[in-house]
Amino acid sequence: MFIDTAKIYIKSGNGGNGVISFRREKYVAYGGPDGGDGGKGGDIIFIADPNMSTLMDFKYRRKYIAGNGENGQGNNKYGRNAENLYIKLPIGTSIINDETGEIIADLVKSGQKAIVLRGGKGGRGNAKFATSTMKTPRFAESGEEGKELWVRLELKLLADVGLVGFPNAGKSTLLAACTRAKPKIANYPFTTLTPNLGVVEHKGKSFVMADIPGLIEGAHKGEGLGYDFLRHIERTKLILHIVDISGADGNNPVSNFEKINNELALYSEKLTKIPQIVVANKIDIEGAQENCKIFTEALSLKGLEVFKISAVTGEGIEPLLDKVIEFLDKMKEEINPDVEDVIVYEIPKEAETLDIEVKNGTYYLSGAKIDRLLKRVNLQDENSLRYFEKNLRKSGIIDELKKSGLKNGDIINIRNFEFEFYD
Repeated sequence: MFIDTAKIYIKSGNGGNGVISFRREKYVAYGGPDGGDGGKGGDIIFIADPNMSTLMDFKYRRKYIAGNGENGQGNNKYGRNAENLYIKLPIGTSIINDETGEIIADLVKSGQKAIVLRGGKGGRGNAKFATSTMKTPRFAESGEEGKELWVRLELKLLADVGLVGFPNAGKSTLLAACTRAKPKIANYPFTTLTPNLGVVEHKGKSFVMADIPGLIEGAHKGEGLGYDFLRHIERTKLILHIVDISGADGNNPVSNFEKINNELALYSEKLTKIPQIVVANKIDIEGAQENCKIFTEALSLKGLEVFKISAVTGEGIEPLLDKVIEFLDKMKEEINPDVEDVIVYEIPKEAETLDIEVKNGTYYLSGAKIDRLLKRVNLQDENSLRYFEKNLRKSGIIDELKKSGLKNGDIINIRNFEFEFYD
């Protein structure tokens, strides 16, 4: 089964907690704080794997959570860092922030990595807080929490040439005639239900050709199969626009050509910038030559050249492939994009809110800014409280309170813990 989209939940590991510990040995004078730091949480890292071809694995497993860092220990022992979690993806997969729609990374070459979520830092043990004026700190920091995110994975096939056109235009037949691929071929619409890839070898050169399931009018809105597979055209360097020139079932080749181009434009402006070669197929059918003449004249007014072929008999295929090879060779000379081996994504930081509410002379504080500082202190320890007060000043919270009217002797309430303020 070909699966080309998936939505998964990822979470990096929490940092380990710092520890409160004191050295106590019988024959060693001057013991002291020796609490070690916590270890770092594991990162979430995606890696492009050439051995994968679909996103099938993510249909059955939706949650990926990295390990947590170990807590610190006494005797200045650090907690162990957690191992990073590597998630393998097929080459050509886009990683998208599901909430914002932001493209986090495009993995387009083998072994390329994307570090999407960093693990939380480990908290500092009490040994790190010892100073000449605070020799026995009885507090330590908690580890940072890991970050979480829902991401959408979209696989876009990496092909040099993409075949587009109405259902039953002969795309699969052309792919089979040019490559060793064996797509399903039958005389009814939507025979091809998933994209097919094949390698074309022609006059000592080769390129990858993709057969995209047939499009119909309204494909950009999800009608037919087009909406699911239009994305696969985005990465192609060249489009071969296959038109059924036989006029079977009353189809108008010129009208069909314009409808497909309109669908490409409505789906994405990017698709309109991909060069096209127009291919009139089925010229071996009775009456097709007259239709082809009308079609060629109409497109010549647009400055477009038409290649006449029969995918069944092989007529006209060789000159068409000559043109494709010539075009791709020119593109190689003009385009040589540099691709980063490692992509690092920084998740947007949430604003640190501070809410101040004054009731009967008491200043009630809440919000993310306060919560972050509270994680680092032991409210039952005098030294820890001094450290907390120092951070309140350093973070600008005291200045905000003064703007709200705070003065000496007023009460500050933080999560039901109260103390008097003196400057």
